[in-house]
Amino acid sequence: MITVDNLSKSFGARMLFDGVSFSLGFRERAGLVGRNGHGKTTLLRIILGEEQADSGTVVIPRHYRLGHVSQNLSFNCASVIEEGCLGLPEAHREEKWQVEKILYGLGFTDADMVRRPEELSGGFQVRLNLAKTLVSAPNLLLLDEPTNYLDITSIRWLARFLIQWPSELLLITHDRGFMDGVITHTVGLHRGKARKIAGGTDKFYAQIIRDEEIYEKTRMNDERRRKEIEVFISRFRAKARLGSLVQSRVKLLEKQDRRDKLEKIKTLDFSFNEAPFPGKYVLTAQGITFSYGGQEPWLIRDFDLTIARGDRVCVIGRNGRGKSTMLRLLTGELTPAGGSVSPNPNTKPGYYAQTNMHVLRPTLSIEDEVLSANPSGDRQAARNICGAMLFEGDDALKKIAVLSGGEKSRVLLARILSTPANILFLDEPTNHLDMESCDALLAALDNFDGAVVMVTHNEMFLHALATRIVVFQGGNAVVHEGSYQNFLERIGWEEEEASPAARAGSPSQDSAPNKKEIRRLRSLVITRRSKALKPLETKISGLEKAIASQEEELAAVNRELIEASRQGLSARIQELSIRAHDLTARTESHYAELDEITGRHEDETRRFDEELAALGDA
Repeated sequence: MITVDNLSKSFGARMLFDGVSFSLGFRERAGLVGRNGHGKTTLLRIILGEEQADSGTVVIPRHYRLGHVSQNLSFNCASVIEEGCLGLPEAHREEKWQVEKILYGLGFTDADMVRRPEELSGGFQVRLNLAKTLVSAPNLLLLDEPTNYLDITSIRWLARFLIQWPSELLLITHDRGFMDGVITHTVGLHRGKARKIAGGTDKFYAQIIRDEEIYEKTRMNDERRRKEIEVFISRFRAKARLGSLVQSRVKLLEKQDRRDKLEKIKTLDFSFNEAPFPGKYVLTAQGITFSYGGQEPWLIRDFDLTIARGDRVCVIGRNGRGKSTMLRLLTGELTPAGGSVSPNPNTKPGYYAQTNMHVLRPTLSIEDEVLSANPSGDRQAARNICGAMLFEGDDALKKIAVLSGGEKSRVLLARILSTPANILFLDEPTNHLDMESCDALLAALDNFDGAVVMVTHNEMFLHALATRIVVFQGGNAVVHEGSYQNFLERIGWEEEEASPAARAGSPSQDSAPNKKEIRRLRSLVITRRSKALKPLETKISGLEKAIASQEEELAAVNRELIEASRQGLSARIQELSIRAHDLTARTESHYAELDEITGRHEDETRRFDEELAALGDA
């Protein structure tokens, strides 16, 4: 296990994080979450020793090995399989089958095994480095966006592989479904601090919302109480007979810490500019046949598709099978060798593809680039769209040439937002977005009244959006009506079941776990968990209500004190002062009790989650 202790890191005047502390225990698989630019990758680089923190330490036990995917795409061996074997520990260097199993799972074929690594595409070279890392069996595996270069079947294989990972894992990914399916804990970078909880991302963000609601409510109560005390001091400072009461309140103010109002965190918040569409069918494709050589073997053969207003068509399949080509044919960017694509005369498309970054002109500002996408729009509308895509104020005046790949992707999205459209063609739109931005995109697509055709490997998007599936499987593209879940239940991924990785990685029937017994044991753990946590949750709820009630009562007593002081009612002032002191003491006691019980609840939750994770690993 490792321990991160009080790490701080800044770049110039910009503080990334301060006082970050957490530890990873035995076999914990933690997801590292936080918005883009908040320091997730920097934190991983500090743990790896590739970057120095401003302060703090990372404690790593002796002989504890860290594994991460190298960004260096230079290779030493004549074949993919030989290069992969370099990742094996020295004592296991001859166990080629371990490398084959992982390479097959990541989408390599028998023919790929004997190819030179330099002949692979950039994406498959990254996969080869990932395979070398996985077979090296490190004590801690650090993965930063491992799904970016994987297709959907490889992502599903990697999720199953990581669930069985025998040591520790720290994972960064924008794919919330992938992360939640793998991790046992969530570590979040939020407002420059780190917090670790047992469970998935939903639980983490729910806890953050709850904590910030309590913080803000407490801050407002403190401010109200402070103003009431300041009014009392101001009104009665000159009255000698109330001097002791005034002084006690002055000392109370001096002791009281002032909570800062939480700064609003920027997040993507947008909607697509919808163009009216009076008809029913937006586009019809008939008998599309295509290959880049213009002859057999065809990449797409005799493909038909009719897209109606409101359709959500998701295009899925392994990389290199023709998904992006399909979008380029439907948008008219490519011409089919056979068949036709017929858009409705009223169709107004919006097209996003990372390969379209060449349309961005380096010398233009972000604002001018967005404005150029819709010349009929005005500059203020373009500036508003820039702000929605997190280019606020002077950031909108940055030149395209100085932007990162992720920022350029947001500019491409901004161009689509500025242009009225009634059908959206989106090719892997989530690759450079963080988890919160993916959620915002999903909400915007859900609210869009036009049609959507999207290539994605993100199964959360598929489950949430797809009403029809175009799947590249078995050598051709086929349309399946219905949801993604319906596709999985009726058809499923043939290539998953038939792949060498599935055969190599499948346990024998004798060694397979007894699923009925596991379900029984999980049910027992869930029952025990409910019995253990319910009393604590009831107590927490009761304490929160008691604190809120006491704070309201204390505010009322303070108002009565002011009125009694104004009227000079000494006996009443003394009575109310005693009551206020008693209420304050009880409230502080309840806060202390709430902290203690909340900690117990988190510890118990972690313990039961670990039990359930262990059963899931069986």
